[in-house]
Amino acid sequence: MTTTTMAADSTPESSGRLKRELKAAESRKRAMALLLIAPLAIFLLLIFVVPIGALLTRAAQNPEVVSALPHTLAALNGWDRKAPPPDAAYAALAVDLTAVADSDGMGALARRLNVEIPGYRSLVAKSAHSMPFVDDNNKPLQLTPAQVHAKFVELDERWNDVAYWQAIAKNAGAYSPFYVLASLDHKQDAFGHIIPTDPDQQIYLAVFSRTFVIGAAVTFFALLLGYPLAYWISTLSERRANLVMILVLIPFWTSILVRVAAWIVILQSEGLVNKALIGSGLLHDPLSLLFNRTGVYISMTHILLPFMILPLYSVMKSIPPTYQRAAVSLGSHPFAAFWRVYVPQTYPGIGAGALLVFILAIGYYITPALLGGPNDQMVSYYVAYFTNVTINWGMACALGGLLLAATLVLYVIYGRFTRSSLSLG
Repeated sequence: MTTTTMAADSTPESSGRLKRELKAAESRKRAMALLLIAPLAIFLLLIFVVPIGALLTRAAQNPEVVSALPHTLAALNGWDRKAPPPDAAYAALAVDLTAVADSDGMGALARRLNVEIPGYRSLVAKSAHSMPFVDDNNKPLQLTPAQVHAKFVELDERWNDVAYWQAIAKNAGAYSPFYVLASLDHKQDAFGHIIPTDPDQQIYLAVFSRTFVIGAAVTFFALLLGYPLAYWISTLSERRANLVMILVLIPFWTSILVRVAAWIVILQSEGLVNKALIGSGLLHDPLSLLFNRTGVYISMTHILLPFMILPLYSVMKSIPPTYQRAAVSLGSHPFAAFWRVYVPQTYPGIGAGALLVFILAIGYYITPALLGGPNDQMVSYYVAYFTNVTINWGMACALGGLLLAATLVLYVIYGRFTRSSLSLG
């Protein structure tokens, strides 16, 4: 009877049923796992993915000219951008400026075109406030396109300059790489070709270079100070190591503004550092430690040091001390044993700490703004400037998007580095 039952259970039909049941059980487990992570996924989507996507989209949006001058752009369609524009374009411009004269679109249009040619803002405002053209009795004139052309030139000679019309024509699309190119010190000429901006306007590549140099220097100083400190903590007993780690983590409980203000007090000409150096006889005049790169390095290194120590300590704590002692017992010099046996095992901690500190450093704004000089401001300063002062969201989003792209590249490089290290191990 048992043999018959076992034979029946081993039939193809029962085997298929068992596979379906296992597959259904796996599907239920997968669905349960998805339900458990759904709140976190939705949170990340709403808080991170959607704002970042909106930021990247805003950097390419170019709606001001399209929405304010639709008839003008239609009249310029097919224009070779070399000869003077047709008279119909002047007539269309009069219609568009009349429509936007008293709306917010006129201000947005003026700001956008002023970026293309300095002084365009006043030209747009002056022309819009003169629309429509009227006679001595304040009645609208019935003019031909040629007469409208003459009226515009009479109003301002700049309307006879082809460059002002080229600035309108090259913004015929709702999306444009203008802000991204401007963030890289490039622009499009009247015919859409990408060219470098004028030398006296090339500032953003230098700002990005300065940002990465400051980030790399702060990362180096944090590693230089954090590595021996993390190593020392890893050699302590558990009780003492926990006490020291509390001291390392205490700065997390203090506002960055408070710490920056404390560094201003410490580093100023009459501060503790200069008084101690002068009092000891090492110096006769105070050092200049504020409103320059030195103050930025000191403060940022102090603030970001815990982010270097934590990953280093977590890796060092897991390294058995017997490896280094075994190398010494086999005849290796203690320093050589440390350098060739111990240090390579801490590479994951070095990579994680360096990546974390560098990414945080290149996004700093408050510390360079308060402790640095004009030549020490980083990309975040200009993002805040375009957001809060000039209300130029396109430029702010372009700079922020490029900073985000640099961060993602660093993540990719670190990911490849860690995968290659694991494969070699």
